[in-house]
Amino acid sequence: MEELKAQQLAPDFYLDSHKLSEVGKKLRSKENLLKQLNQLDNLHSDIQTLIEICESEDDQQLYQELGASLTKFDKCCEELKIVTLLCGKYDDCNAIINIHAGAGGTEAQDWADMLYRMYCMYGEKQGFKLTVLDVLEGEEAGIKNINFMLSGEHAYGYLKCEKGIHRLVRISPFDSNSRRHTSFASVEVMPELEEDDEIVIKPEELKIDTFRASGAGGQHINKTESAIRITHIPTGIVVACQTQRSQIQNREVAMTMLRSKLAEKKAREEEEQMAAIKGEIKKIEWGSQIRSYVFCPYTLVKDHRTGYETSDIQAVMNGDIQEFINAYLQKI
Repeated sequence: MEELKAQQLAPDFYLDSHKLSEVGKKLRSKENLLKQLNQLDNLHSDIQTLIEICESEDDQQLYQELGASLTKFDKCCEELKIVTLLCGKYDDCNAIINIHAGAGGTEAQDWADMLYRMYCMYGEKQGFKLTVLDVLEGEEAGIKNINFMLSGEHAYGYLKCEKGIHRLVRISPFDSNSRRHTSFASVEVMPELEEDDEIVIKPEELKIDTFRASGAGGQHINKTESAIRITHIPTGIVVACQTQRSQIQNREVAMTMLRSKLAEKKAREEEEQMAAIKGEIKKIEWGSQIRSYVFCPYTLVKDHRTGYETSDIQAVMNGDIQEFINAYLQKI
């Protein structure tokens, strides 16, 4: 009744909870941008003051302080430059990420798990929230497939460049002869779309199956058929969720994933948006990788699209991938 009254009193300003959430997200984004601009302006003023003092006083410590301020100013400018590049239709959305192990059994599944850890640590550094949506673990180690979401400002805008095939070269810990192995894993990144007027899903086009979740035990988990698998019959797209506490919650998450996949498919069919939304996912094999991670006989991580590389492979595996992202955003 109160909600109806609100609509009658102010029909032009009434917003549902989803729209309010979107408005709040955009407002926080603008506030963060304003904060960065103010920080840059204050830093610029401090640098001007330091330059004037250095011109009148020959103090080595002041010169060092000026150098540090200039370095910080340059870094702030670079960060703002990257933010201005995040102007795609879905760049403000949360990112739904799927990692799928390539051929190679346990070795490839362990590599998929390593990539998952890398993105988790990157998300933690960026202040993103992690939500696991669906996971299929390997028999011996690692994961065969995992769907998870990183929620935060510009999450999809940053992570969209990670879609593609990732190649690993290392001495296998699963090989008793300590031979060098090459493994592949596919990474797919989609924007989270809770609502999209352009994506219409008809109930009669859906095949919905329920099954028991395979995750850790607990109330309802593994005891009832709370897990959901949805097949979109016209496209053959299949999504699943088993990590929520109820069938209703799993269905909501699965429908969000389906909308995202349908939006992604629609974008692939529109030539002018293909590169910005989907990119090119090639066959998971040699020669199709977007990035190589070499542990042996030397250490190197190289992005084959931008040419950016680093020998600090441990830092990369611990989530320090922002420079790879920056290089890609500046190239497209």
